Amino acid sequence: MIKFEQVSKKYGKDIAVKDGNLSFEKGKIIGLLGPNGSGKSTSLKMIAGLVRPDKGKVTVDGEIASRKIARKVAYMTELDVFYDAFSVENMVKFYASQFGDFDKEKAEELLVFMKLEPSKKIKELSKGNRGRLKLVLALARQADYILLDEPFSGLDPMVRDSIVKGLLTFLDFGNQTIIIATHEIDEIESLLDEVVLIKNGNFMAHQNVEHIRESDGLSVKDWMIANLQE
Repeated sequence: MIKFEQVSKKYGKDIAVKDGNLSFEKGKIIGLLGPNGSGKSTSLKMIAGLVRPDKGKVTVDGEIASRKIARKVAYMTELDVFYDAFSVENMVKFYASQFGDFDKEKAEELLVFMKLEPSKKIKELSKGNRGRLKLVLALARQADYILLDEPFSGLDPMVRDSIVKGLLTFLDFGNQTIIIATHEIDEIESLLDEVVLIKNGNFMAHQNVEHIRESDGLSVKDWMIANLQE
């Protein structure tokens, strides 16, 4: 389980997360939703141990989230952090050397699925294919928790469709917990078990997707819009 307990984080005068209390149960696919700049990326970085809260604590299975938590948390950043001189194959080998749970066979299957050539230089990849490679590197890990930060950012609909199919095909449902931070809902709504809405650093709502559909009679997108307008 991932827990936020009275968590606050500021960058200068800007509040990224304010007095946040939240928990994510294992084996779920969770959408962390909100406008750009709402605190989604900072929340994921705190879970991944890349950013420390100014107040409160973030724990993963009872352990304070720090750099060491990378052994059980796979984090896909929104940023492009590849070594351009590497080939796709070199990048896979590098990740395999860094993470003990990296599954090379699964990575090879993902490369085929994503139609990525192992010998291709990363500097020669399109933005869409760089996005696919980031997903390959995250999903090839057998980590308990997978964090995806804006996996659809700037990608065309065909690439987004590939990413959703990759999630369906290569995730270990029930055993892995996946948190997807995004402001683009349409592509992933069918995947989600739960959604958390964050605005201006505040966790505004945490709801089961089936409850939203059956009790509220809303799509997740309409639910998000309605809550953001309150």
